[in-house]
Amino acid sequence: MKLTIVGSGYVGLVTGACLADTGNTVLGYDISAEKVAVLNRGESPIFEPGLTELIQANMRAGRLRFTTDCPAAMRHGEVIFIAVGTPPREDGSPDLTAMHAVADDIADHINGPKIVVIKSTVPVGTGDDLEQRINRRSKHRVAVVNNPEFLKEGTAVDDFQRPDRVVIGAEDPVAGATVRELHEPFVRNQRPILLMRRKAAEMTKYAANCCLAARISFINQIANICDALEIDVNEVRTGIGWDARIGFQFLYPGAGYGGSCFPKDVQALVHVAERAGVKADLLQAVHEVNQRQREVLFHKIAARFGPDLSERAFGIWGVSFKPKTDDIREAPAVVLIEKLLDAGAKVSAHDPVALGNLRKRFGDRVACCPQAYEALSGADALVIVTEWNEFRSPDFDEIARRLRQPLIFDGRNLYALDRMAARGFEYHSIGRPVVRATRG
Repeated sequence: MKLTIVGSGYVGLVTGACLADTGNTVLGYDISAEKVAVLNRGESPIFEPGLTELIQANMRAGRLRFTTDCPAAMRHGEVIFIAVGTPPREDGSPDLTAMHAVADDIADHINGPKIVVIKSTVPVGTGDDLEQRINRRSKHRVAVVNNPEFLKEGTAVDDFQRPDRVVIGAEDPVAGATVRELHEPFVRNQRPILLMRRKAAEMTKYAANCCLAARISFINQIANICDALEIDVNEVRTGIGWDARIGFQFLYPGAGYGGSCFPKDVQALVHVAERAGVKADLLQAVHEVNQRQREVLFHKIAARFGPDLSERAFGIWGVSFKPKTDDIREAPAVVLIEKLLDAGAKVSAHDPVALGNLRKRFGDRVACCPQAYEALSGADALVIVTEWNEFRSPDFDEIARRLRQPLIFDGRNLYALDRMAARGFEYHSIGRPVVRATRG
């Protein structure tokens, strides 16, 4: 089948590469000439494990290419996937400017009936509006389908190729069946393809992300209570996680969630609810808890050293919002670094892949260190913000040698309390008693 993918970000690139890998002829369209040039060299503009190899393999096979030629892109695909950004406005509502621009391009340039598939996260009712917008403007009819993505940065390729489920929201049964056919190669492990009404699919995406965000904010609030009562939240988490009704997923306390999805989607659903006349106080609380949690490491540091940090230096490990990505959007580390700099501290940071984006954000205000231990030389403390695997079993003797004192603030609870005590570290984590042991 001939497919067009509009937008070459995380969702668009993964969708296009994976659909090309099952034999479809895919044309990726993007307005950025620089990005398209990079892609046509077989390089990925984003870090996502396995994606570059998938792009290169399908380009060599002639099934995947990229263009800035809008009319050609709109004519190419029998099915046109929209995967453009819907960033939040100041009031939390999604900005659909890019979505509307794509709709107008489709209407102006298609050469026959098309199926338009929305992969972007959009408010309930967007599919109805987009279908009407295109069909009013074009002489060719389109059927709009909502096919939300449930991709996790860092495992996006695997998530697309081995999904828990595929959700397809369609009012036109032929369009729904066509999108189902495209996804059938990925569900041979008997995972379900769920066909539903278009608005239900739009709501499903928001509801899923908000549910996961709520679990994170819940366990973080429990952790803060445990912190005040000197209880180990890991014992509590284990005690509730073995309840089959609860489980352990997304029940790990930390420095808050970030990224391009959870923060904006929670706020967007609050806005959707308000427009529908429904009070979304639970969702608003989820957001507020997370906003506070992203400052928890700074408050622990300020409690230990005082509010004036002008004579202090800190080494940061991990700046991406999660492991296996270079994405620092809404990252807790960015919040921490900004507050440390405002308090006068010097900051050195290491991340396996996100230093380029950190440099773009902070310039020479932060020392970007390619080696992890380099970030610790002469620092008053190590602060761990992202749980990259390489941080789980470090050389603690080297950490102690580099730091002015053996002191760690751990925003992801990577280390056991008794082992940190035995190693002579002062150790502050999330929702657990402080270790104040000394060597000898």
